[in-house]
Amino acid sequence: MSQSITPLPLPAFERKIVAPQDLKTRVTKLPRPIVFTNGCFDILHRGHVTYLAQARALGASLIVAANTDASVKRLGKGDDRPLNKLYDRMAVLASLECVSLVTWFDEDTPLERILDCKPDILVKGGDWAVDNIVGAPEVRGWGGKVVSIPFLHETSTTAMVNKIRGG
Repeated sequence: MSQSITPLPLPAFERKIVAPQDLKTRVTKLPRPIVFTNGCFDILHRGHVTYLAQARALGASLIVAANTDASVKRLGKGDDRPLNKLYDRMAVLASLECVSLVTWFDEDTPLERILDCKPDILVKGGDWAVDNIVGAPEVRGWGGKVVSIPFLHETSTTAMVNKIRGG
């Protein structure tokens, strides 16, 4: 005996995914201080989720900008990267409780998204010196701060991919 299942609505986290052209409007509805970060987030791992939770703890809202598939390729991470397509990576990020909004950027840097949302706090991982973080002069210029969060877990997607491939 089979039952018919009524189609279920999309999960609520899908509403956290915001097109770049809508970012300015959506940001106005977020509590401040707003924290901004960016990255590829190809295969989400413990290092990523720890970093994102720590970033969120710096403010009331966290915006994550993901590199498009084309911009990941330009970073030289490998011909087959990203392994997960942009919308899939954004959906996984959006499902995290610590993430308020997810958007994307196709440019080589996230500067346009940073200017769109004018975060109070700009964050990158510990492999970035504060003065080398894209957008640092702009965020400091409007009174915000820039933070480099030290890694707690030495994990990386590239290392995971190499291990899976037997490298």
